[in-house]
Amino acid sequence: MPLTEAQPDALANMYARSLFELARSRGERPLIEEIQAELEEILELARQDRRFSEFLASRSLGNKERTASLLAIFKGRIGDLTLRFLMVLQSKGRLSHLPAIVAAYDAIAQKAFGRVEVDVFTAAPLSPDELGGVRERLARVLNKEVVVHPYTDGAMIGGVKIRIGDQLIDASVATKLRKLRDQLANEGAARLRSRIPGILGEHP
Repeated sequence: MPLTEAQPDALANMYARSLFELARSRGERPLIEEIQAELEEILELARQDRRFSEFLASRSLGNKERTASLLAIFKGRIGDLTLRFLMVLQSKGRLSHLPAIVAAYDAIAQKAFGRVEVDVFTAAPLSPDELGGVRERLARVLNKEVVVHPYTDGAMIGGVKIRIGDQLIDASVATKLRKLRDQLANEGAARLRSRIPGILGEHP
């Protein structure tokens, strides 16, 4: 089975806190953010490639085989601390817990830096200027430093969806149309019910 998105739990928080403190002891904010970005990229790769996701989540692979594969995939492509952290998760059989650990690491970093990370979904990719405008507006509203992660959702007709933590703010055209359709359906049924006595020749 592939990796599944998960909210941080006690185990995820323990691993994330250990990694964060180790990074902070070595390089402060730049290293912390570098590790954060690398972990997010690994998760995004897993989201896009089911085989890679299943490779991370599978418990059937032997330790030596998966360790060798991880080194072949990531050595020289990610930082040493991030790679060694993946090796620790591998040795403990915790790679399948990676989504929750990354979510916990993000939350710890956000709290430490007074920052909030926001996922922005649009039907078409945003230009750098559009992305900057979204970031500035969110920063004013939230009164925090905002890091925007843009995603393209082909199922959207237009508009934007914003996810902050576990809260989803949906302003997409598809959602507006669906709400309008539901509203019309409900109002139509109510009007029909109000006309039933007249149709039957009865009087209220």
